[in-house]
Amino acid sequence: MPPTILTPSTPFCGMLFAWGRIMKPIAVAILLLAFVPASIAQDKDKDNDKAATANPIVVTVRQMEQRFSKNLAAAADEMPATKYSYKPTPEQITFAHLVMHIASSNNGLCAAIAGDPARDTKLSETDSKEVLTKALQDSFAYCEQVLAKADDSTLGQPVVLFGGRNSTRGAALIYLSADWADHYSAASMYLRLNGLLPPTAKKAMGK
Repeated sequence: MPPTILTPSTPFCGMLFAWGRIMKPIAVAILLLAFVPASIAQDKDKDNDKAATANPIVVTVRQMEQRFSKNLAAAADEMPATKYSYKPTPEQITFAHLVMHIASSNNGLCAAIAGDPARDTKLSETDSKEVLTKALQDSFAYCEQVLAKADDSTLGQPVVLFGGRNSTRGAALIYLSADWADHYSAASMYLRLNGLLPPTAKKAMGK
């Protein structure tokens, strides 16, 4: 008996050939869809690398803003409203004053970096927790907008800081990031003295 030659007209094999014609473009489409997200991610990484290379100082401060804005807002939320009047010693400021100071510092330094008029935020340490935490969040939102438009090419340009002190835009960026670290360490101390964990300590402990 001569061997059977399989062709598209052969029973059952015709279905296989037809199925193959259908599945081939589907398989190609699936492979393309699987590749596109990876390609987009790689392109995004390349764009981020280019931005970091072109503006290493501003990009670093942007990254710090993203981290400290979350941690400082979380620290302000963690402290109960009844403890906003707390201060470790009579000579130190209250927690409410600390939150107010952070918001004012953010607004002042970021206005200088942007070349904007000083933002007039009327706050008092006797304001409610809700008022103070909103002012804090708003100040970080403003800084984020300012930093999104900044670049390293203007770091040497003159700016006027608190008290009419002449400085540069680059120095203002350094002061801004240093203040965030200083303020977060202070907020963490106030929380711990009240038996509360700072946000970063919670993360480290998996809480």
